[in-house]
Amino acid sequence: MGVSLLDLTNPYSWAVSLRNLLYDWGVFRVCRLGVPVISVGNLSVGGSGKSSLVRYLAQHLADKFHVCILSRGYKRKSKGTKIVSYRGDLMVSWKEAGDEPFMLAKVLKGVSLVVDEDRCRGGAFAVKELGAEVIILDDGFQHRRLYRDLDILLLKEVDLKDHLLPFGRLREPISSIYRADALVLSYQDIKEWDVKLPKPTFRLWRKDWRILDSQGRVLNDCRGLEFIAFSGLGDNEQFFKTLERLGIKVVKKLSFRDHYHYKDMKLSEDHLYITTLKDLVKLPPNKNIYYLDFSIEVPGLMELVESVIIRERRAGSSAGRATDS
Repeated sequence: MGVSLLDLTNPYSWAVSLRNLLYDWGVFRVCRLGVPVISVGNLSVGGSGKSSLVRYLAQHLADKFHVCILSRGYKRKSKGTKIVSYRGDLMVSWKEAGDEPFMLAKVLKGVSLVVDEDRCRGGAFAVKELGAEVIILDDGFQHRRLYRDLDILLLKEVDLKDHLLPFGRLREPISSIYRADALVLSYQDIKEWDVKLPKPTFRLWRKDWRILDSQGRVLNDCRGLEFIAFSGLGDNEQFFKTLERLGIKVVKKLSFRDHYHYKDMKLSEDHLYITTLKDLVKLPPNKNIYYLDFSIEVPGLMELVESVIIRERRAGSSAGRATDS
């Protein structure tokens, strides 16, 4: 897993490496929240299954803990600390939350979600004001200012041979893999692949594919139906290829930039449309529009996550008793 000459001569590489070194040496200080923090992040720009993994973790932990997802709320039309949802109850619009946080808040029951460009401030608010017992830091791998108890890094196979921005899609050098506590290898359902590293490594499969209408009702039979497919993702082509692989008939594809707002989009009553949940939440309900959804499976990961949470909660309780005495 060597470094290419292109990356070595890239000024962006030097800037990112220097920043990481300053955190490693303790020059840049980190903040701690006093509750377990699980970070989910990736190395590259574009879809890697990050939101799906956050959703998976939150769903599994919500029965035992008050979970709060913490996000910066990329491209939201608001500033500062915003409660997107409190234990599943939506508090703001997608424009105030950002499309991905709003999407997660909409589907996760019993889970809270806070957005803040200052993740230390937002996390402290979630703990002190909302009573969060576990924080899931969304897109947290590069955000080193907030201390995390478990750093989960999602990898795509193409990441291993990619280059740093602006010549490739990597946010930081591939050597940063070694900073992660655990690796999740994405999209095993497309192609089973592996990487040998001295880190706990897990595999992510997508399964239980289903088409739902804008009210969340499952379309049980799509045979004979034709759709116009559209999306505004980091990797639209992956969405279109998934539809093809599932045998869903697509007569036209509309590709938009990531986080597209759709404010000028008009849907024809003469066609059926299919998109993603992230895109759907930005459109008004329409009987002609459907979205593709799925579940994921990451064998063994939850055992690691829960062991870290239990360990940190016990450590926190012991510290509290020692302080009281």
